[in-house]
Amino acid sequence: MYCPKCGTQNVDGASFCRACGTNLSLVPQALTGRLPEAVSEAEARGLSRRERKRARKRDKPPTIERAIKEIFSGIGFICVAIAVLYYAPAGHIWWFWMLIPAFMGIGDGIAEYVRFKQSQKTPQLAPPAYTPPAVPPAPYGRELPPRNTAELYPPASVTENTTQLLDRDK
Repeated sequence: MYCPKCGTQNVDGASFCRACGTNLSLVPQALTGRLPEAVSEAEARGLSRRERKRARKRDKPPTIERAIKEIFSGIGFICVAIAVLYYAPAGHIWWFWMLIPAFMGIGDGIAEYVRFKQSQKTPQLAPPAYTPPAVPPAPYGRELPPRNTAELYPPASVTENTTQLLDRDK
């Protein structure tokens, strides 16, 4: 098998290229046309299903709709807990367990609302600590006289000046 990156011939079934270290485990599968399904980054890190769900929820931008939905689902669980207390058989024993998802929903809704409000704030730029004073314009009374371009001479040639110096030394 040849490495797709550097072209070095490797032993069939090698996991990595012996020259450049490229992973060669997918090359035989690619040649047969059967690549494995893509694995998400969370699955690759070994996160559980619940942790992946939390990571997806945390990565989503906060919305007011999700905040309202969470708060009302918590209120709904409180209503169910009260109904279980009065109407379900043996409800007086386990009705308070319904308060756990109720308060979780309300807490998630409030947290989502706070995240939404924080994402809406734009940072205010502070005024500069030091403002330099304005520089007054230069006075016009003492201007330089206009330059006489007739007095300008071109600079002497370096070779001509060197030749004169050498002739003088003789």
